Amino acid sequence: MSRSPTGQDTPDGGQGELRRRLGVADAVVIGLGSMIGAGIFVALAPAAGAAGSGLLIALGVAAFVAYCNATSSARLAARHPASGGTYVYGREQLGPFWGYLAGWAFVIGKTASCAAMALTVGTYAWPEQAHAVAVAAVLALTAVNYLGIQKAARLTRVIVAVVLAVLATVVVACLSSGDAQATRLEWGTDATWTGLLQAAGLLFFAFAGYARIATLGEEVRDPARTIPRAIPLALGLTLVVYVAVAVAVLAVLGPQRLAHATAPLVDAAHAVGAGWLAPVVRVGAAVAALGSLLALILGVSRTALAMARDHHLPPALAAVHPRFQVPHRAQLAVGAVVAVLAATVDVRGAIGFSSFGVLVYYAVANASALTLTRSEGRPPRAIPALGLMGCLVLACTLPLASVVWGAAVLAVGAVIHGVRKAR
Repeated sequence: MSRSPTGQDTPDGGQGELRRRLGVADAVVIGLGSMIGAGIFVALAPAAGAAGSGLLIALGVAAFVAYCNATSSARLAARHPASGGTYVYGREQLGPFWGYLAGWAFVIGKTASCAAMALTVGTYAWPEQAHAVAVAAVLALTAVNYLGIQKAARLTRVIVAVVLAVLATVVVACLSSGDAQATRLEWGTDATWTGLLQAAGLLFFAFAGYARIATLGEEVRDPARTIPRAIPLALGLTLVVYVAVAVAVLAVLGPQRLAHATAPLVDAAHAVGAGWLAPVVRVGAAVAALGSLLALILGVSRTALAMARDHHLPPALAAVHPRFQVPHRAQLAVGAVVAVLAATVDVRGAIGFSSFGVLVYYAVANASALTLTRSEGRPPRAIPALGLMGCLVLACTLPLASVVWGAAVLAVGAVIHGVRKAR
């Protein structure tokens, strides 16, 4: 028997530690691949419907909460550099139940997010066969992840470059046209604080990818130095891109037209007379969704690995492939569940449900960061405190169906934990 980084005994020859292969650049790329993905292509319209002319402020609120979460996650990841992210942090800092609840919220929420990203691929690539394309995308990227973390990181680097090029082209085309008007960016009477908070919760879906860096803590070289540098860097770069895209699209379409757009960036391209750009945007959206899906499968499988090591999930999922050094059984299980969801669920419902689960996950992360001492690298107390409050507020202001279903699934997880503990 050997000891895993989570402190659990693991059988030799298949359930050992993962190899530390990723540097700062690789970690930043994986974070960018998770964040600069389909979220910016699909979240702007429903967010504009909720916030109206307050969309940019909602984006700022989402970014601020994400910053607090990222800071707390970075400090915790440096303290606990093992696969599993907040599942590990909650367990070590708050107790087994809170770690389990965070892991449950993450796995369930991000599995739904995987399905949403897969369906985005299908919707943009082949709308008439969206579900079939989504399932094919899940199977293909599960195979890529199976072959090793470095291969996945290299593919993510290519995807990020393509998506950034597409978004930059859209921004330049919009802002350089005569159709862009600064008055469309102004706060109007249609904006309410309730709608703004709901929009921030929906936009948070597009920021949450930096968790992938933390959940890969066991595969990062010098995690105490690499993770605290990679997370804020990836988040900052993403915010710059999102602000540029939101300003460009708002200036062209305005909040009302944006709220009713089925493909906001495509509509913006048509509005400025750049119809040639529409197919490019569709390809970029599909590629972006693939990048997000690739990184999401990585993160969910690593959290499943950590929970399996502690027997909160079937222990067989804790196996690490002796050649490719990946949690192959966890990846195959996650891929299978996501494929089933991609064949059956609705993309907008998946986004709301995912946002609820991820906000609960980060609420536990901020609560965990509050328990760190200064010598353990605790951030200023205001950061995790504001992050905790922000996560809870945004989670409760999401669409009612997302809140109800999310709370119900969390309750089911709590019951399962209680039954196991009683046994």
